[in-house]
Amino acid sequence: MDGENSARLSAAPMLVTDRLRLRAHTAADFEASAAMWGNPEVTRFIGGRPFTREESWTRVLRCAGHWVLMGFGFWVVEERASGKFIGEAGFMDFKRDIEPPVEDMPEVGWAFVPEAHGRGIATETARALVAWGDVHFETRATTCLIDEAHSTSIRVAEKCGYRPWRRVKYHGQAEVLFLREARTGSVKAG
Repeated sequence: MDGENSARLSAAPMLVTDRLRLRAHTAADFEASAAMWGNPEVTRFIGGRPFTREESWTRVLRCAGHWVLMGFGFWVVEERASGKFIGEAGFMDFKRDIEPPVEDMPEVGWAFVPEAHGRGIATETARALVAWGDVHFETRATTCLIDEAHSTSIRVAEKCGYRPWRRVKYHGQAEVLFLREARTGSVKAG
């Protein structure tokens, strides 16, 4: 196995902030993840409906699989003090059916349990993600797809350097695709 492929076969690296630990998913995270994704408050702007347990299990598998196939992916976000699961966040390549298509730009995203809302957790997490991305995607821009009505997530994205790039329809919903320029490259707005 060559070096690039063997490097991709490892789990997510751990990231630590003042209050948070971002770590690789395990099968033991399923119940907490399913509870979060099954909460209509969490999914209001992410698909518009709670996810089934089956869909939540597929998400956990997708989170782990991204690291193996892409060399990046999602982390579990937990409170450092308690070790409590409070969300999931990271980078993805979902091959979204958006026109015009977005290629070769990882997409950042985050979701948190309602108890974590309004505490600056999303901003702290997103800043850790962007810092990791600056090292690992130094010549690649990253995107962020946010429901145009989700003002809280829009503020988080903007605090981390994302700017509105394109208005798109995704699964019939009006969304805004945000772009964060690569550190050493440039991308033309489309």
